[in-house]
Amino acid sequence: MTEQIISSQTPDFVTKFPEWVAIDQRAGYQGFLVSADHLLEFAHFIRDDFGYDYLSSLTGVDYLQENRMEVVYHAYRSIGGSALVFKVQLPREQPIVSSLVSIYPGVEFQEREAWDLLGIRFEGHPDLRRILMWEGFEGHPLRKDWKEAYFEEDVKPFKNRWPDGHVYRSEDTNPFHDNVKYPSKFDPEKWIPEGDEALYSVLKKVKGEGDLKTDRIIINLGPQHPSTHGVFRMVALLEGETVVNVKPVMGYLHRNHEKIAERNTYLQVIPFTDRLDYITSMSNNFGYTLAVEKLMKVQPTERADYIRVMMAELTRINSHLIATGFLLNDLGAFFTPSLYSLEERELILDIFEAVSGSRMMCNYFRFGGVARDLPTGVLEKIKELVEERLPRKIDELDRYLSKNEIVRTRCEGVGVLTPEQAIALSAAGPVLRASGVPYDVRRADPYSIYERLEFDVVTGTHGDIYDRYLVRIEEMRQSVRILKQVVKGIPSGPIMSIKPLYQVRVPAGEAYGRVEGPKGELGFYIVSNGKPNPYRYHVRAPSFINLTSLNQMGLGSKVADLVVILGSTDIVLGEVDR
Repeated sequence: MTEQIISSQTPDFVTKFPEWVAIDQRAGYQGFLVSADHLLEFAHFIRDDFGYDYLSSLTGVDYLQENRMEVVYHAYRSIGGSALVFKVQLPREQPIVSSLVSIYPGVEFQEREAWDLLGIRFEGHPDLRRILMWEGFEGHPLRKDWKEAYFEEDVKPFKNRWPDGHVYRSEDTNPFHDNVKYPSKFDPEKWIPEGDEALYSVLKKVKGEGDLKTDRIIINLGPQHPSTHGVFRMVALLEGETVVNVKPVMGYLHRNHEKIAERNTYLQVIPFTDRLDYITSMSNNFGYTLAVEKLMKVQPTERADYIRVMMAELTRINSHLIATGFLLNDLGAFFTPSLYSLEERELILDIFEAVSGSRMMCNYFRFGGVARDLPTGVLEKIKELVEERLPRKIDELDRYLSKNEIVRTRCEGVGVLTPEQAIALSAAGPVLRASGVPYDVRRADPYSIYERLEFDVVTGTHGDIYDRYLVRIEEMRQSVRILKQVVKGIPSGPIMSIKPLYQVRVPAGEAYGRVEGPKGELGFYIVSNGKPNPYRYHVRAPSFINLTSLNQMGLGSKVADLVVILGSTDIVLGEVDR
């Protein structure tokens, strides 16, 4: 689907629903404004009549000066094409709108996030609790009038740093040196946690099958447990040894990444994106710079585009090596396969260190290009990797693992997600494609130079753990195929299309930039008011949204299987919690 097709559909929406659908005519904005009273009807219509079956992103914006909230949705067709953007505007005092979980189940966690951080209430949501903050937290921190303890200023650079140069930190003025504020009349010594009771009551709503009455137990996996890949918790309801319901609990690593970004300048945000999925910093840079470049109406140079794709595909191999090695850890192989994977990953990190100066937090992309050109000899090293070493080592992993009896027994038919479920639950990346849905942003809605490159979109047939593993193995081969073309075709020339700037002013408007990261669609929604700092910055984090499918994949499995199912989704907690 192309932009022209979306344009031709515009009169249909407005003509069919003239009373409650309008084109968003604000300068720099796009999409449709939908009446809150008719949101469910509109969502049914675009899904059933227009084929927008994949609701990828949902977030909110606090327009404090206009005294309103706005919920922003990005919907796509699973067969490919550009976004259908629609919005609902709500009064700021009582921002209440219908939940879309009954139509698009994949928005469950995203609606909870909008409630938690912005205070937008979704009527009809099956489990509207906080998701990143703790239940006793006071306020909604992404609201523009919310101030943290020892607040200094709304945006950076803070005046005491620049231009004054008299640097101090607000928490240093507090004798306890603690940047914490509790709700009024709150005594932490007497507090009894209420969140767990609400969580357990939701878990217990699942009804049993058959006439035999059995006892059920709730177990917690995590948050301090090696099987959860970080400070992450799974709460499972068991009937015997069988999982009948599971809820992921996150937020232990939450640091309000989006609030930090809205306080920073546009350029200062780039190194913060490194710390989302800290294994894939190059891809994180890619998505964010694409979004800002859309607002600036800037195109990178041809050489920079080639370098960007080169780094993104090396990142994909790097990430899939980690996912494959540590999936085997979850199966009990105890580090041998992961050490094989880490050896190859180190060679890729050598490249990243050479081009950016850092192995993990690369901070390499810039608006209009990249920070620096490839050093002498690096292109030759990359060529040697993609022509000789990586294909051989990927084949080795495949040969050692794919037909291993234990791997197949533990993975085949376990954690199944059907194509219909994967689309409805907004799954992305290998989790989506392993279910047989050939959706890859590089093909569905091409960006950079991907339209010119030859590669296959890898899919599975069963949607189980084994297919997710196989998809990642084959995607590494396709990344090598892309890298061979990029190494052969990279042109000479400049690496920046604009003069490198300490500060950029981005025209007012909105933009959504997305890339196909190793975990799936990584999107950045930016609203600019023309000032040096983003007015709204939101990350569509694939690790976070892919967890929406965890319950569906875990139903009927055993506890040991649940650990491997989580491993097959390949989450990174820096991106989940942000």
